[in-house]
Amino acid sequence: MASPVIEPVARLIEAFSRLPGIGPKTAQRLTFHLLRAPETEARILAAALVDVRDKVVFCERCFNVSDAPLCPLCRDPGRDASRLCVVEEPLDVLALERTAEFRGLYHVLHGAISPIDGVGPERLRIKELLARADDAKRAGTPLEEVILATNPTLEGEATAMYLAERLENVVGVVSRIARGLPVGGDLEYADEVTLIRALQGRRAV
Repeated sequence: MASPVIEPVARLIEAFSRLPGIGPKTAQRLTFHLLRAPETEARILAAALVDVRDKVVFCERCFNVSDAPLCPLCRDPGRDASRLCVVEEPLDVLALERTAEFRGLYHVLHGAISPIDGVGPERLRIKELLARADDAKRAGTPLEEVILATNPTLEGEATAMYLAERLENVVGVVSRIARGLPVGGDLEYADEVTLIRALQGRRAV
């Protein structure tokens, strides 16, 4: 039996359905929305997707998304370089920045340690984090505080413990964000008040 969906439409539905959080029905709705939308809307979306792939890189220092070798936060002379907040994903940086509570710098791991999924420390940006801490200590300006803001999941907790053991003799204080966040939750979905309380209530590991 012939498919009622022509090949270009089917390809777009399939492409949308590969995105995280997008199921088959949502993929179909997005596709048919674009079919009904003005041509300029579809072309703007297509251009934005191409620009993301062509112009966005990872910061050479903190590994947040950037459009230059160093991201805007690392280039900002007003940030407190003595404090570093370690997060799992670039989305977590956005979540914490919304609170305007933290004025230090960040380090993005791009994941968490998960032996079940075959993700060990070598798969993350942990080596670069430890190098940043070592370089600061050798320069005579050791980091005053490293805040471990990994997600409150089993993987996030394991990652925080792993990092705490390796940083405790290199930096002034290693702290962990407080339990203002629900266990099993992600930073990107937390509201600003919860994140502020989590930052304010951080404790030494």
